[in-house]
Amino acid sequence: MKKNKLILWGFLDALATAVYAALVALFMSNADRIFGKMEGGPLGMAAFLMLFVLSAAVCGSLILGRPIILYSNNSKKEALVLFGCTLIWLFGLMAVALLFHLFI
Repeated sequence: MKKNKLILWGFLDALATAVYAALVALFMSNADRIFGKMEGGPLGMAAFLMLFVLSAAVCGSLILGRPIILYSNNSKKEALVLFGCTLIWLFGLMAVALLFHLFI
């Protein structure tokens, strides 16, 4: 696979992860309006933990899914490059989001 294509796939995987994280954050910030005020009972805590586990699975598959497939097809160098590109793009998107939050 060409290096430019790996960089593009890394960007798309990082962007999908960032969009998913933003949607979860939006959901969590509006949960009181959606569900009403919830007491600190075990059902609310269990729902939060299930959302946390689901988010870990989704983000893990977005970040690691394609590199694992490449690695298992003996494209080990491409898998590591794609994983690295995804992490670099994700860090860049996080930095942009933090700067946007601080200055706007």
